[in-house]
Amino acid sequence: MFVVTGATGNVGRSLVQALAESGAQVTATSRGISDADVPESVQYTQADLVDPESLRPVFDGAEALFLQSGGPSAHLLSPQDILDVAKAGGVGRVVLLSSQGVATRPHSASHGDLGRSIEDAVQQSGVDWTILRPGGFNSNAYAWAESIRTRRTAAAPFADIGLPTIDPDDIAEVAATALREDGHAGQIYELTGPALSTPRQRAEAIADALGEPVRFIEQSRDEAHAQMLRFMPEPVVETTLTILGEPTPAEQRISPDVERLLGCAPRTFADWAQRHIAAFR
Repeated sequence: MFVVTGATGNVGRSLVQALAESGAQVTATSRGISDADVPESVQYTQADLVDPESLRPVFDGAEALFLQSGGPSAHLLSPQDILDVAKAGGVGRVVLLSSQGVATRPHSASHGDLGRSIEDAVQQSGVDWTILRPGGFNSNAYAWAESIRTRRTAAAPFADIGLPTIDPDDIAEVAATALREDGHAGQIYELTGPALSTPRQRAEAIADALGEPVRFIEQSRDEAHAQMLRFMPEPVVETTLTILGEPTPAEQRISPDVERLLGCAPRTFADWAQRHIAAFR
């Protein structure tokens, strides 16, 4: 049995679907999960990574775990306690959704240090582990959904600086492969899309999928900073803006790992926009 934490997120939801379609027995968990969030064949349980004891019944009888690294709540996690409860339940394989920033921003409190502490706990847990380090998600474009729906505008800083953002479905397929198949223990995979794309290009791709123009507005760094503070802590905002505006060569590198693992090129942002265009109509 596979346990998927963060099962209502962009990656977790797709991973649950992929595992279920392969015929695997899956338990999906998140804080507010309900039967509307999972396929009929999937068991679900509400639990919170911040409270490892709430996970004890979820992990009972599990053989493998997809561990989402906590997102905005990452600083509240006790990874060692989570892993102890997982091992007590029978988990022998963990696939961790980490972040590219662990390698590219090792001295950033919000991206490097925090992510490294979770990775270290997994690597020292005594179970087989695989670590996934994606860059930016294509689904971050959902931040534009309301403004595109209501005003046909999209605003972002650093309009013409490109990053190889990745489709969460590709991350989910890599995770499913690492959970189901042998040969991935002790591996760290860097996951990116197939090409650099800029905020302006991503807005154009959404406009093409809509069949209507979308006006792109380039924000100043200060404007973006003020907007992001509404839903991110200050250290995360600062590091994120630095990545967006001053990416390192490593953050702009196209990784071969998705294609090597899945046997096909990663999906483009334009493909993501076509599949999710209902959110922007």
